[in-house]
Amino acid sequence: MGLSRPQKPGNGVSTRWVSLFCITSFFLGVLVVNRFLAISDPAKMDEEASSVKKHQRNELHPIVNCDKDASFQAGDILFQVSQTHDVIMTLDKTISSLEMQLAAARAAKADSDEGSPMVTKSGIENVKERQKVFFVMGVITAFSSRKRRDSIRETWMPQGLIQYSLDILSSIFWNLVIYTLRLWFLGKELMRLEKEKGIIMRFVIGHSATPGGVLDRAIDAEEKQHKDFLRLNHIEGYHELSSKTQIYFSTAVSKWDADFYIKVDDDVHVNLGMVGSTLARHRSKPRVYIGCMKSGPVLAQKGVKYHEPEYWKFGEEGNKYFRHATGQIYAISKDLATYISVNRHILHRYANEDVSLGSWFIGLDVEHIDDRSLCCGTPPDCEWKAQAGNPCAASFDWSCSGICKSVERMEEVHQRCGEGDEAIWHTSF
Repeated sequence: MGLSRPQKPGNGVSTRWVSLFCITSFFLGVLVVNRFLAISDPAKMDEEASSVKKHQRNELHPIVNCDKDASFQAGDILFQVSQTHDVIMTLDKTISSLEMQLAAARAAKADSDEGSPMVTKSGIENVKERQKVFFVMGVITAFSSRKRRDSIRETWMPQGLIQYSLDILSSIFWNLVIYTLRLWFLGKELMRLEKEKGIIMRFVIGHSATPGGVLDRAIDAEEKQHKDFLRLNHIEGYHELSSKTQIYFSTAVSKWDADFYIKVDDDVHVNLGMVGSTLARHRSKPRVYIGCMKSGPVLAQKGVKYHEPEYWKFGEEGNKYFRHATGQIYAISKDLATYISVNRHILHRYANEDVSLGSWFIGLDVEHIDDRSLCCGTPPDCEWKAQAGNPCAASFDWSCSGICKSVERMEEVHQRCGEGDEAIWHTSF
């Protein structure tokens, strides 16, 4: 028997396949190693990270050429900031204007005789467009104050060409003629005042507890004669002054689109030109409250004048009120008058009218302007200032909360402290 060639096992692997497997593994290993080295190269990683950070810094903080472009870019930034501020202010004014228009529409629909919208035959409401004016001055008066009203008509309320003294003519006939002409020119001058200066002046009064009675008929006759009243949907009464003030501002806002609304008592002397000049200085401010600011004591004792039944709201007994304008005369801007008109049904009324008004503005962004020209004393105080070329805007006696015996003394105060009867026409607002 000779030697035989061993047989290959049935489950063996061909050498060709083994060689192919080894070559493939080698190439795969080379690829993996190269990829690993490319990822883990620290220099490359640092370089790439540095590049990314640099790119981010350039985006967030642009490089400024301090030598050449610093002043130019700073100016450009300030210009852009200024433009942005102007846009914001314009938007703010637009929003404020829209709010005022909405509030005015509400006020025009208020349940007052003057403010109620007219209804046409077709049933569509026709709200009359409000007249645009500089300021509305409401002279708060009462049924018993006819002589006070006449003393104002004959002094600081514009009268026109008739300035004669009735004492010069002793004839009753001529007295009646001069008085009639005076009234005619008074009406003409009030119309001229509205058209040329944008100033509205009205005596403000409501109605009696018995509408259509003797008191109301007397006011109706006086209104027909002078045409210088603003009638309110309000029952007159001394303890209703806070309510009357609310209704006055609401009614005035519904009738006139004014920059300012003024309240003045009928025993105060006023120089209209000085009042106009005072208000003109604050015309660009949206919410201003102008008057002689004070902070008097809260009077808890019953039976005294200016007693405050709600004294406990102001802290311990003996405390003072918050800062507010004295009630003889003050002015508020359109936004504040509109605020009162819109919210008058929920605004609290204290015993004293000037305190009530001040309380309505405590929680608002309001600028209080203390102007002492609005509370000069009667002669010699206001006379000295007039002689110095600086007439007061308003004069009265603190001891009387108005001019003491104003019916008898209004002419004297006007002669000694007045700015001149033609001053209002020569004053530019």
